[in-house]
Amino acid sequence: MAIPVESFFLDPNSEGTLQTRIQQMIAQGILSGRFQRGEKLPSTRKLAAHLGVSRITVTLAYTELQSNDYLSSRGRSGFFVSENAPEPPSFAPQQHIEDSVDWSRALGQRFANQAEALKPLDWDRYKYPLIYGQTDPSLFDHANWRLCALRALGARDFNALTSDYYDQDDPQLVSFIARHTLPRRGIQARPEEILVTLGAQNALWLTAQVLLTQRRKAAIEEPCYPSLRDVLTQARCHLASVPVDDEGLDPAALPEDTDVIFATPSHHSPTSATMQLDRRHALLRRARELDALIVEDDYEFEMSHIARPQPALKSLDREGRVIYVGSFSKSLFPGLRLGYLVGSEPFIREARALRASVLRHPPGHVQRTVAHFLSLGHYDALMRRTAAALHRRRQEMESAVARCGLQVAGQIHSGGSAFWMRAPDGVDTRILAERLREQSVLIEPGHSFFAGPDQPVEYYRLGYSSIPSSRVVEGIARVARAIREMA
Repeated sequence: MAIPVESFFLDPNSEGTLQTRIQQMIAQGILSGRFQRGEKLPSTRKLAAHLGVSRITVTLAYTELQSNDYLSSRGRSGFFVSENAPEPPSFAPQQHIEDSVDWSRALGQRFANQAEALKPLDWDRYKYPLIYGQTDPSLFDHANWRLCALRALGARDFNALTSDYYDQDDPQLVSFIARHTLPRRGIQARPEEILVTLGAQNALWLTAQVLLTQRRKAAIEEPCYPSLRDVLTQARCHLASVPVDDEGLDPAALPEDTDVIFATPSHHSPTSATMQLDRRHALLRRARELDALIVEDDYEFEMSHIARPQPALKSLDREGRVIYVGSFSKSLFPGLRLGYLVGSEPFIREARALRASVLRHPPGHVQRTVAHFLSLGHYDALMRRTAAALHRRRQEMESAVARCGLQVAGQIHSGGSAFWMRAPDGVDTRILAERLREQSVLIEPGHSFFAGPDQPVEYYRLGYSSIPSSRVVEGIARVARAIREMA
């Protein structure tokens, strides 16, 4: 029996090459039981015409499925579902069971009440993605990244690929961070003082778990990175929100009983304020007075395309009070999930033990791929190209914002990839974002950056890391029109 060609369709939301998507479509049909053993598939010519793809693409998909024993060929008769193809499950679907557990009592801790996602997962389908932190595929070095990933899969790197490091990290990556990345920020560190993490988020979580208890107080910036507030809430410590001005966190406003200070001196999130050198020294003096530690999140120092970045707070520290958080996920791509912690050896020892008990270590292949990408110079070349593109886009954004009469609320001294904005009084940017989404424009409402029940709703953030320069003007114009209509 032949399977009708109308039975085949490509899911528009699936990912991968056309060949991969065709393979997945046929394999899922076999695994679900829709396509039975011995049934004949449409000819490559007929399926290609039906799907609107080239015949060679279908032929390659069929051939790959044949090599995996999903399909078989019979001379000139064509392709059939193999007699050795996986059998679909023979059991009947489980009937719905009424959940009788009282989960309001059964749950010992709650983690779901966290900051909402500020951008949709399909952000790249929108024409004007004025959002922060996404990668522009036109700037990324696909070819060299692929070569580094393949090299990390080779025989010479077999141990890095397959070994269980337990609580250790790839020595090549740690060495490069110590000898090249950190000295650019004025930081000197030994391998024993460096820990690779699953991004900056994981680094902040490890830090909070090691340093904070229910009796200790953490000071955070207001506004601040929403997920940091979630991390500290989960740590069950006392929280103090310290207002941010044009130069970032004000050391004089820190409470007397502060134990740990979380700060983003080089590039505040979300206002982009940069802490000047005098205030950095003042923050270190205040930490000494309080006998407090400082956690420095230096997440975007590579994006300083306007002026040279200020020295890292960690580079000015002479007492070991500063714990430094860095990230490759921000500069390369968010899905990489690779960052690092730098601190005194006793702290790193505890953070390493905690990481090992939760996830052991980040995947060795990912660490070695990044090590190759860094050591071969591809990373520096990418950062220079990205900085130049961001500088051009920022100029376009700045001109468009000024022409449209939009209000910039933040301070930009060194660069970055976003503007912190304020809409007129009475404009709820949550509603504004929903209306703009219907026009293929994405912005980030700013309410979640603030603590407490009375979050201001007039703030929003406009990013330019992933929108082409040619679309900036029209994107900003649409934002301005929507604000005028609401105001």
